[in-house]
Amino acid sequence: MNQSMISAAVTMGQLQHKLDTISNNMANSTTNGYKRREAQFSDLLFQQMESKALNPTEDGRLTPNGIRLGSGARISSTAVSLESGTLQQTGRLLDVALTQPGLFFQIQTTDNNGGEVVQYTRDGAFYLSPSAGNPDEMELVTSEGNRVMGVNGPITIPSDHNKITIGQNGQVSVTLNNGAVVESGQLALANIIRPQLMLAVGHNFQAPQGIPLNQVIEEIEAGAGNFVQQGVLESSNVNISTEMTELIQTQRSYQFNARSLTIADQMMGLVNGLR
Repeated sequence: MNQSMISAAVTMGQLQHKLDTISNNMANSTTNGYKRREAQFSDLLFQQMESKALNPTEDGRLTPNGIRLGSGARISSTAVSLESGTLQQTGRLLDVALTQPGLFFQIQTTDNNGGEVVQYTRDGAFYLSPSAGNPDEMELVTSEGNRVMGVNGPITIPSDHNKITIGQNGQVSVTLNNGAVVESGQLALANIIRPQLMLAVGHNFQAPQGIPLNQVIEEIEAGAGNFVQQGVLESSNVNISTEMTELIQTQRSYQFNARSLTIADQMMGLVNGLR
């Protein structure tokens, strides 16, 4: 096959992946705590075609002799931008946001085999769900019903609570109907130090891609800092204007490669039609 057709066809396939990434960013522009992703490209293999050097006429030449015949480009990685989104006041006591980029809530979920695994999210819209094992307690959960993890396990709230206060250090305090105040745990936070190794697993969750946990995530000690704000939610860090610009540029690159493919096909047709 013509080398130009190979290069154009391969690059078009990779540009389609970038279009999918941009589309996913735009679709989640209103998702709480969503972090935009950006496709990064690298060259595929290329062949150096040498030509005979003409030393008398090429003194001082800075570029190598010959030309490079490439095989197109590929997506080398899909990087996650941990830039913080805008904080939106909600006034709801179970809405919390993290004020430092890189920090994530730890959520207990169930994998395909029924096992319990911990995944990570910036979405702090939490709810209360009755505990299956204790009718006197309620569990702090996400909108999908996954339990929010505390330093010593899932966070539970007494059923006869009157008010829930989440401190800036993540401490959950509950005021009961009789006026007593009890501590119900501390939010477990994690600092993702290598976000490029995190995989989006759906439902606004992220998880390491088969990498040892200590190489990707750094546990935050209980009460190590004031990173939590109650009554607010973090919006997505997607900028629609930026995404639209990227979309137009990617579409034009796709059209350019499609045109290259068409021209190469026409040239081959002309050669085959020679008598």
